[in-house]
Amino acid sequence: MSLELITSLRATRTFAAAPVQDAHVMAVLEAGRWAGSARNRQPWRFAAVRDRALLRELSRLGAYAGHLAGAPVAILLAVDATVSTQDAEFDAGRAAQNIMLAAHTLGLGTCPASFFPAANAGKATALAGLHEPWHVRTAISLGHPAPAPPGTSAIPRGRRPLRELVIERF
Repeated sequence: MSLELITSLRATRTFAAAPVQDAHVMAVLEAGRWAGSARNRQPWRFAAVRDRALLRELSRLGAYAGHLAGAPVAILLAVDATVSTQDAEFDAGRAAQNIMLAAHTLGLGTCPASFFPAANAGKATALAGLHEPWHVRTAISLGHPAPAPPGTSAIPRGRRPLRELVIERF
């Protein structure tokens, strides 16, 4: 098995103006739907957003959500807060990773965004047209990657060596 799909995934924060095909949006949502979940609860709902004004409004709800304004699509991940919070949030992360990897296989770029503080998550939930028990804390921008703007990124590149991350106990 090749790990290239996983190791080549990068966050995309700059998108081309080209629209994302409906079939591709549905394919990445299908991948999210198939993520594993604790006790198979599937504690998520997804909202696909294409409306430019709504994307701009969402982009102002998190310190690192600005990329949503330039994306052709954002996938909002709603989690059922009545389910065990830790399980539901973990499962939503699994669904998000499936969505991002599926998009990558289609040649699309993605980047997650978090809506914090809680008041911003509440605004995102309302903008998605959802209410209790659903809470939107995460969105994923989706689109065709555009060249990164000139300059040096403040975000470090690469990964720490495995020997720094693994504690051998066996």
